Amino acid sequence: MSANRLALLNWPRPRAGRSLKSHAPVGNWLGSAALVVALLSLVPLCFVLWVAYQTGWATASALIFRPRVGELLLNTAWLLALTVPICIALALALAWLTERSDLPGARIWSWLAVAPLAVPAFVHSYAWMTVTPGLHGLFGGVMVATIAYFPFLYLPLSAALRRLDPAMEDAAASMGLNPWAVFFRVVMPQLRLALCGGSLLIGLHLLAEYGLFVMMRFDTFTTAIVDQFQSSYNGPAANMLSGVLMLCCFVLLALESRARGKARYARVGTGAARLQQRVALGRATWFVMLLPALTTALALGVPLLTLGRWLIAGGAEVWRWDEVGSAVWQTLALGAAGAVLTAVAAIPVSWLSVRAPGRRARWLESSAYLVGALPGVVIALAMVTVTVRVALPLYQTVVTVLLAYMLMFLPRAIISLRTGIAQAPVELEQAARSLGRSPAQALWHVTMRLAAPSAAAGIALVGLGITTELTATLMLAPNGTRTLATAFWSYTSEIDYASAAPYALTMVLLSLPMTWLLYIQSKKTAGR
Repeated sequence: MSANRLALLNWPRPRAGRSLKSHAPVGNWLGSAALVVALLSLVPLCFVLWVAYQTGWATASALIFRPRVGELLLNTAWLLALTVPICIALALALAWLTERSDLPGARIWSWLAVAPLAVPAFVHSYAWMTVTPGLHGLFGGVMVATIAYFPFLYLPLSAALRRLDPAMEDAAASMGLNPWAVFFRVVMPQLRLALCGGSLLIGLHLLAEYGLFVMMRFDTFTTAIVDQFQSSYNGPAANMLSGVLMLCCFVLLALESRARGKARYARVGTGAARLQQRVALGRATWFVMLLPALTTALALGVPLLTLGRWLIAGGAEVWRWDEVGSAVWQTLALGAAGAVLTAVAAIPVSWLSVRAPGRRARWLESSAYLVGALPGVVIALAMVTVTVRVALPLYQTVVTVLLAYMLMFLPRAIISLRTGIAQAPVELEQAARSLGRSPAQALWHVTMRLAAPSAAAGIALVGLGITTELTATLMLAPNGTRTLATAFWSYTSEIDYASAAPYALTMVLLSLPMTWLLYIQSKKTAGR
C-alpha cells in the first residue's frame, strides 16, 4: 500500500464543529479574507443607515412619511399579494401534472415549464407591450411577472414532489381520507420548504425588478429610485426610498423564516422510498393539457413570436453586427470577470462554513446572504455615493461595476461552493499537508480541485445573472459600456423595437444552456 493511502487511512477524522484554531494556519488567512468579504458585503447596508443618520430625522421623516411613499408601499403590497399566490397555484398545478399524473409528454412539458427562465423579465414585458400596447398598470405587471417568475417555484416544487415517499400518502388513504384531504394534509405540509423558498425568491425579484415595471408603467420603489437618480440625482430622496425598500426585503425574509418554521421534513425509517405511481387522468387528459399548453404559449410563444416578428420587420438592417458583436463581447467579458471575482470571494466564506462551523462562520455567511437579498438598485446607489464621496477615481469604472456584481451574486457562488467543499473529505487536505504541501497548496490543489464542478456551476450561475443584469449596469457602467441588456434597453427606450430584437434574442440564446443545466441539476438533486 502506498504512503499516500496509508496517510489517508490513518489520519484521524475531525469531529463536527471543529474550531478555526484546529485548521491553523490556513484558517487564519481564510478567516481574514472572509472578514474582508463580509465587511465589503455590509457596505450597502451600512451606507443606507449612515445616510439616514446624516440626513437627520426631520428631513428623513419628511422624505419617508409622504403620500408618494405610501402609494409605492400600496403598489408593492398589491403586487406581492397577487403575484405570489398566482405563481404558487400555477407552479403547483404544473408540478403535480408533470410529476404525479400520466400527462402525455410530461418530460417535455417539464422542460417547457423551466424554459421561461431563459427570457429576462424585461424581455417578457417588451414582448407583451408590443403585442398589447394597452396592457399596463397593476394587472399588466402581475400578469407578466407571473409568466416570468413562476419557474422559480416550479423547480423546487417539482423536485420536492419527486422526493416524497408515497407510503405516507398510502397510509393516509388507508385511514379513509379522500384524495383532496390526502393532498392538503399529507403532501402540502411536506412542500412547505419549497413553497417558502420559491415564494421568497419571487418576492425579492418583484422588489428588485426595474425594466418589467417601467414598460408596464407601474410604479414601484425600484422604478422611483432609478427615476430620482437619473432625473435629478436627488441623493437624500433616493436613499430614503432605498431604506424603505431594504426594510421591505427584511420583512419578506422574516415572513419566510416564520412560515418555514422548525419542523423536520426528512423521512425516518429503514429502506428506500419507492417510486410514486402516476395518477391516471382518463377523460380529463386533453382538457388538463390546456394548462401547460396555454402557459407555454404565453411564457415562450409570445416572446419568441414577437422577436421573430420584429426581426422580420427590421430585416437584415437591424443586425448591426459590429454593435451586436461589441455588446456580446462586453457582456461576456463583464460576466466572466464578475463571475470569477465572485467565486474567488466566496471561497473563504464557503470554506469556513464547512470546515470551521460556528458563530463566527454563521455571521460571515449571513452577511453575504443579507446583502444578496437587497435589490440591485440599492447596491448600485450605495456604490455610486461611496465612490463619489470617498473614492472618486473609482466612480463609473469597471472596478465599481465588478464589485457591485460581486455583492449582488455572492450568495449564488457561496451555495454552490459550499456544497462542493463539503463533498471534499478534509482528510485529503490534511494528508496533503502531511506530505509537505503548504496549507495554501493543499487547499488549492486538493480541496478546490475536488470542488471544481460545484465552483464551475456557481460561476455559471453568477455569469447568467450578470448577463441579464440591467439596473446596476445602467447606474454604474463607464461611459461607452454597452452590454446586451443596456443596448436592448436603449433601443426600447427610443421605441425602436426592431433594433432591440437582436439583443433580446442573443440574451435568450446565451441563457438557454444555463436554464437547461438548472433543469438537469434539479433532476439529479431529486435522484432521477
